[in-house]
Amino acid sequence: MAKGAAVLVLALAAGSAAAEPVRLRPGAYEVEVRLDLPHLDGAGGRKRVRLCLDGVPARGPPVLGDNTPLAGCPVSDLRREGEALGFTIACEGRNQPSAKAVYRLAPEGFEGRVSMRLGGKNMTLTEVQTGRWRGACAPDDRRP
Repeated sequence: MAKGAAVLVLALAAGSAAAEPVRLRPGAYEVEVRLDLPHLDGAGGRKRVRLCLDGVPARGPPVLGDNTPLAGCPVSDLRREGEALGFTIACEGRNQPSAKAVYRLAPEGFEGRVSMRLGGKNMTLTEVQTGRWRGACAPDDRRP
């Protein structure tokens, strides 16, 4: 686990006084998406997506990778405290994919890691997202 993700997990787990959740500025975000595959250096893809957000979506930021089986799966255990956001994604049924997501939010950006386990394939991978606010939403921006 990366140092930043470990700090975020500790912040979510800490039972101290609840901090006011950070709110994302509404508008268009340019999100760099990188896929990390363990033991396969250079095999993960990288892309940029424009995403229109009206604050933090109720189900958390979406998984943005191509061909992900997690896109329509339910989100549970949503936790927000200060700049930390975490949640679980679990598809219904046997041997279905699941994921744990942790994000660090700022008013005009976010960084997140979605650690996925792909069902019966016993394969794990991590989607890393870095989003920066770019202004007002355009009609062709992706909406969660």
